[in-house]
Amino acid sequence: MSVSSNASSASSSVTGVPISNGSGNRPSLGRPGSCDSSAGSDSSELTHILNRRQVIMDSQEAGIEVAHQFKVVNVYTEFHEFSRKQIKDYQKTFNKYDVGHDGYLDLTELKFMMEKLGAPQTHLGLKQMIAEVDEDHDGKISFREFLLIYRKAQAGELDNDSGLNQLARLTEINVEEVGVTGAKNFFEAKIEQQLRSNKFHDEIRQEQEERRREEEERANRRLQFQQRAAIFQ
Repeated sequence: MSVSSNASSASSSVTGVPISNGSGNRPSLGRPGSCDSSAGSDSSELTHILNRRQVIMDSQEAGIEVAHQFKVVNVYTEFHEFSRKQIKDYQKTFNKYDVGHDGYLDLTELKFMMEKLGAPQTHLGLKQMIAEVDEDHDGKISFREFLLIYRKAQAGELDNDSGLNQLARLTEINVEEVGVTGAKNFFEAKIEQQLRSNKFHDEIRQEQEERRREEEERANRRLQFQQRAAIFQ
C-alpha cells in the first residue's frame, strides 16, 4: 500500500470521517464555524503528518536513520523577545529586498540590500553572512533566518564589524532617508546613550558597595565594643 493511501486510511480511522466524499471535497468535521478552506488545510496538514510518520516507520524497519524535521509554526511565538510591531517591521524590510518574492533572500538580493544600506560586502563576505544563519543549508535566507540575525545581534553574538551586525544596525533606521552620514550619527548617539546608561549603573553599583562597606564597619565596631565591655563584666 502506498504512503498516501495509508495516510488516507489512517486519517479515516482517526477522525471517523472519510477524507473524500467522491467529489474531491473534504467534508466538514462538524466544528462550529468551520469552512471548506479550513477543512482542506486541516486535511493537507494531517496527510503530511501521516505521510511523514509512515516514512519514519518504513525507514526504521529498514534500519535507516531519519533526520529530524523542525517546523516553525509561529515566528511571534518563537521570537518572543521581539514585539509584534518589531517583527512586522522586520518583515517589511525583508519583503523590500526579496525582489523575487519567493520568501528568501539569495546572494544577489543580499548583495543589493547591503549596497543600499551603504555597507557593500565582498562575494565571500556575503556567503559568510548567509552561512552564519542558514540553518537548513539551502544557500539563502528565509524570513525566520532573517530574524535570527536580530536575535544574535541583540544577544551580542555578532562581531562588531561583521556583515550581519552591520545589517542589523543599519536596518534600525531608514538609511535612504537620512543617508549614510545620518546613520553614522544615529549610531554614535546610540553608543553614547549606552555609555551614559552604563555609567549610571556603575555609579549605582559603587554606591551600593560603599553602603555595604559602611554597614560592615559599623558591625565590626559594635562587635569590638561588645568584646571590650565583656572584659569588665
